Amino acid sequence: MFNKLFFIVVALGLPLSIIGSFMHWPSAIMFGVYCITIIGLAAYMGRATESLAIVAGPRIGGLLNATFGNAVELIISIFALKEGLIGVVLASLTGSVLGNLLLVAGLSFFVGGLKYKRQEFNVYDARHNSGLLMFAVIVAFVIPEVFAITMDEQKTLSLSIGISIILIVLYLATLLFKLITHRGVYKHNTDEVEDHETPEWSAKVAITVLLLATVAVAYVSENLVHTFETVAHQFGWSELFIGVIIVAIVGNAAEHASAIIMAYKNKMNIAVEIAVGSTLQIAMFVAPLLVLISLTFPTQMPLVFTLPELVSMVTAVLLTISITNDGDTNWFEGATLLAAYIIMGIGFYLL
Repeated sequence: MFNKLFFIVVALGLPLSIIGSFMHWPSAIMFGVYCITIIGLAAYMGRATESLAIVAGPRIGGLLNATFGNAVELIISIFALKEGLIGVVLASLTGSVLGNLLLVAGLSFFVGGLKYKRQEFNVYDARHNSGLLMFAVIVAFVIPEVFAITMDEQKTLSLSIGISIILIVLYLATLLFKLITHRGVYKHNTDEVEDHETPEWSAKVAITVLLLATVAVAYVSENLVHTFETVAHQFGWSELFIGVIIVAIVGNAAEHASAIIMAYKNKMNIAVEIAVGSTLQIAMFVAPLLVLISLTFPTQMPLVFTLPELVSMVTAVLLTISITNDGDTNWFEGATLLAAYIIMGIGFYLL
């Protein structure tokens, strides 16, 4: 059902995106068209990556998922950086962290919990990810904020570059640890029995789909970024709200749906890995990479968030750790995470 829906979205959305941009249709209409089109294209990127992962085997597949997991958001953010929209980019990174930890995990636990009274997942992975979340968000994001108080812009940027390089190196080390040196070391009795999956597409078809979808996402994203200012003024939205809620949800919509479906099938290891793993990708790879990419543009982006963004992310990390560290969950814990996301969403809307 979802595949047919995404096909219709792309088949209609892509031509409308091209026609609308050339004919200069109203920004508010095009903003909606671009967002929906990107969601459809993201689904195709996800399916192509999944097919490649099955063909290439678990190790290379894990690396592919890690690389392309947040490709859509990375593309949108690069075009936003090009336009000098530093606030939108930082807000979208915040939104991804909050969206994955609170909205995606919350919906997954809630939906799965309505079908199963108690759902279990790998407690060793949960504890390992807890340490990484503490480092990636609380250490690497809070430190620049604290030190930047007494620093000028140049020193703040230098600190951000140093932290970004360290984050990327540790992220690569994380992949090495999970996929190679310690793969399968920490097993759990409740792990699902792995099915012998058949890829949806051959490697050649999957690569072609991935390349075409990436090019299309790049085109639509560039046009989407140009609508931000007009739409924000028209609807009374702040730059912060657009980044935290809109861009973050659009960039990760297909991935969000996958996590919820997996939870409904009681495949909680996969659901939790999508939610937490995607957060780690954002914090340890996408955010620092954007800092380094911004050096090639006229306006550079330091890794310094606003106080509401920082407090929200730290709170989300601490709440997620306290809920997931026991290796099992239920619908009430999902409702708690969702409540936290809604509270923060209201706050960002009113800012």
